[in-house]
Amino acid sequence: MECSIGNTFRCSSDTLRFGPRQQCSRLNPNPSSFLSFNSSPILAQNLGASSLSVCRRTIRAKAKMAASEGSINGSNRMLVFVPPHPLIKHWISVLRNDQTPCPIFRNAIAELGRLLMYEAAREWLPTVVGEIMSPMGPASVEFIDPREPIAVVPILRAGLALAEHASSVLPANKIYHLGVSRDEKTLLPSVYLNKLPDEFPKNSRVFLVDPVLATGGTIMAAMDLLKERGLSVQQIKVICAIAAPPALSKLNEKFPGLHVYAGIIDPEVNEKGYIIPGLGDAGDRSFGTETHWEK
Repeated sequence: MECSIGNTFRCSSDTLRFGPRQQCSRLNPNPSSFLSFNSSPILAQNLGASSLSVCRRTIRAKAKMAASEGSINGSNRMLVFVPPHPLIKHWISVLRNDQTPCPIFRNAIAELGRLLMYEAAREWLPTVVGEIMSPMGPASVEFIDPREPIAVVPILRAGLALAEHASSVLPANKIYHLGVSRDEKTLLPSVYLNKLPDEFPKNSRVFLVDPVLATGGTIMAAMDLLKERGLSVQQIKVICAIAAPPALSKLNEKFPGLHVYAGIIDPEVNEKGYIIPGLGDAGDRSFGTETHWEK
């Protein structure tokens, strides 16, 4: 699903079509459901919590189906992909449940990361063709090009859990750790660990992994660091479990053309910087540490 957004928006993993009178009708799910952002400002702080309430709001959206990411036009728009896969919905539901214990939560977020990186790699990783001998004879084959660097950048702490299965999906990838903490009062980010190279190799493809895109401070700081090291927006894909309008609006304004892959998009962020309904503190829940947030 592609939505051209005027003011407010909501994305569901079930494809929705918004008509001129804000009456919603469901379409068949498509493997490449996504939101596309125009260059105009997006005011996305005041959203309803359900598709029915969204239909009553002033939403101007135009939806159309795309067969694959390769058919998307307009590289100057940020695209947010929400794959309508039943396993993604399942793991998001496990993460949302406040009764999910730490070991199951961490396994769920790792499985979700595996699925999202798989979707993000579609038609993006370069390949080489050749011929090998199978047990039954010669066969034409296609491999991921080992000459083209693939990197994963998890933002600590919670990014470690979401990127845990990256090596099972992406062959010969390198992992560069980036630690960014958020001040709980000002909500401003600060970098406490930076293991990024001074400059990424030419033609690198980088998966930037941050489970929660809420206010956008952390992901914006990370994007700035990647850009400073020679990467273009087209060389980066953002992987997140959950996202909210404030972060997406900031990314769209500063990094047009960026692709974001999310398990789900929630409607709002509270005054403490947490997504509502969200999934809580992904770092604390992944590693079993004391939770410092309140509902």
